[in-house]
Amino acid sequence: MEISLILLKEIIKLFLIMLMGFALIRTGKLKTADGKALSVLLVYLILPCVIIHSFQIDAADEIKKGLLFAFGASVATHIIFIVVTAFLRPILRLKAIEQASLIYTNAGILVFPLITALLGPQYVVYPCTYMAVQLILLWTHGCYLLCGSGEVHLRTIVSNINVVSIIIGAVLFLLQLKLPVLVDQTMNTVGSTIGPIGMLITGMAIADCDLKEIFFKIRNYMPVLIRLIAYPIMLIAIFAILHISSYVVDGKNILLTIFIASITPTAAIVTSMAELYDQDPSYSAELCVLSTILSIITMPILVFGYNYFV
Repeated sequence: MEISLILLKEIIKLFLIMLMGFALIRTGKLKTADGKALSVLLVYLILPCVIIHSFQIDAADEIKKGLLFAFGASVATHIIFIVVTAFLRPILRLKAIEQASLIYTNAGILVFPLITALLGPQYVVYPCTYMAVQLILLWTHGCYLLCGSGEVHLRTIVSNINVVSIIIGAVLFLLQLKLPVLVDQTMNTVGSTIGPIGMLITGMAIADCDLKEIFFKIRNYMPVLIRLIAYPIMLIAIFAILHISSYVVDGKNILLTIFIASITPTAAIVTSMAELYDQDPSYSAELCVLSTILSIITMPILVFGYNYFV
C-alpha cells in the first residue's frame, strides 16, 4: 500500500506540472507550437542523459542477470500485447490507430521519474530494456500497422537517439568504463528534469484539444480502458500464475519497473506516426490525452494490485 501512495503522490505532482503547461497555453503566454522546442530538448538531450547515466553502475552478476530478466520480460510483455490485440481486432473492429495505442505506451516520459521516486535511481537502468524493445517494434511492427507495409525501417531504428544512447550506455556498462565524475553528475542533473519537462509538454498539447469532445466521445473509452485496465490486469495474472518475480534475485522490484512502463498512457509518438502515414492523428491525440488523464487514477491502483498478487 505504501508504494502505491508514493506513486499516487508522484503522479499528482506530475499532473500539477501538466496543469501548469495547460495554463501557459490557455492564458496565451505560450503557443502550442512552442512545445516543439521542449520536445526536442526532451528527446535529444534529457532522455539520452537519463539513459547513459543509468548505465553508470557496477557490472555485478546480479545486475547483469537482472538486465537479462528485464529484457526478457519486456519482450514477453510486447508479444502478449501484440497477440492479444490481433485477437481483439476483428471482434472489436479495432482501427490501426487503436491497435497501436493498445500496444505502445508513453513509458519514456513517465517511467524514469516514477521509478526513481519509488525504488531509487539504481533501478532506472531496467526499464531501458522496455524502451529499446518498444522503439524497435514501433518502427517495424508499428509501421506495418499504420501503413500496411512490411518494410523494416532499420536506418530509423539505428539512428534513433534513444537507441544510440542505450547502445552507448550498454557498452560503457559492459566494459565498465566510467564517465568523469563531473560529466556524470551533469548528465544526472539534466536527466532529473525529465518528469517536469515531459509533463509541461503534455499539458501544452492537451490545452489545444477540445476536452469536452474527448470525454464525451464514447468510442474513446474502449481502447483507453483496455490499455489502462484490461492489459495490466492480464499481466498481473500472468506474472502471479507463473511466479515470474522469483526467477532472479530482487525479481519483484525489477519486474515492477517493466510493469510500470507497461501501464503508462498510450504513446505520444503514435500520434506523430499517424500524422506521417495519414491515419487520423487527431483521434490518436484524443486517445493519448484521455489515457494520460485517466492514468492518474489507474496507475496507483494497478501498482497496489501488483504488490498484492505478484
